[in-house]
Amino acid sequence: MPRLIANLLVVVAAQLAVIYVGENAFAQVVPGTGTKLTNACDDFEDEAWTYTYNLPKASSNIDKQDRQPAGFSSNYKWAESAFRGTPDFVRRVETPAGGIPGSKGSMAMQTLNSGIPNRTSATFQQDDLIANLAQTVGFLPVGRSPSIVTRVYLPPFDQWEKRTGSTFGFRADCVTIIDKPASAGRGFFRRAGSSKTTEAYWPGMFIQFNSKHDRPGTEDHATILIRSGGRGEDIPGPVIKEPGWWTLGMSFTPDGKVHYYASPGVDDLTQKDYLYSSFPYGYKAMQVNTFFFNIVNQDDGRTWSTRWIVDDPAVYAVN
Repeated sequence: MPRLIANLLVVVAAQLAVIYVGENAFAQVVPGTGTKLTNACDDFEDEAWTYTYNLPKASSNIDKQDRQPAGFSSNYKWAESAFRGTPDFVRRVETPAGGIPGSKGSMAMQTLNSGIPNRTSATFQQDDLIANLAQTVGFLPVGRSPSIVTRVYLPPFDQWEKRTGSTFGFRADCVTIIDKPASAGRGFFRRAGSSKTTEAYWPGMFIQFNSKHDRPGTEDHATILIRSGGRGEDIPGPVIKEPGWWTLGMSFTPDGKVHYYASPGVDDLTQKDYLYSSFPYGYKAMQVNTFFFNIVNQDDGRTWSTRWIVDDPAVYAVN
């Protein structure tokens, strides 16, 4: 950990000394800008693509049990989260209509038992599927203006889990450095000041379903929620009234700011698809470790989550 902090401080110092000229010094970077890091991308066109589950899965966010070994894909580009565990259904499927021209394969994710294995909680729980960037391209400093793009298929609303709430997440694993107050102590041993420490956080976008079953007289629709504003609050984004393919993207500029983009369809993102920029939780990103997908459901042992399908998740960076 001290070495990681030292390395991050070097990156920060270089950015401040060379390119930082004010709070608004960096323009937004449209996700997809720069070089496509092909080792970190997956198009799911290989018909032999499979996923090994290695159950029981992790649930260390609840009971501190990561239950190794973790699940993984046959191309080693995807891995089970040791924090929340893998979705119960991960499979290569035929690309739904309207997807990327020429695409024949996509990845489907769905979950049933999202909490502690063999135990139900009857509360919303999440499973994660992690892009294995640590093994493919390594960590990405924000000085390279990294960005992430994915296409996601929203099925017809009558196929969604019939509840109002978040159901899908597209998120990044970021690291910053914060000042951690020294422990108070007592009497003559009382300490003042603070020390530098790394802090992980997970900006991204959720898709929330607004079910007509919960709001009589309304129609089913979805909302993109952006996580987050400077205080950690979710920011409402576009309302989605027609399901189908959407393109989502996030970019990270050298000032540590996160930029969010979304557009219906599968075309490349452009400046007109810009939604919002922020320092989530008041943090300035120093590096992007990876990205991942959240699958959320009501952990009752009976109700499957909505089935989510993604295609061509890709990572870019400026050389």
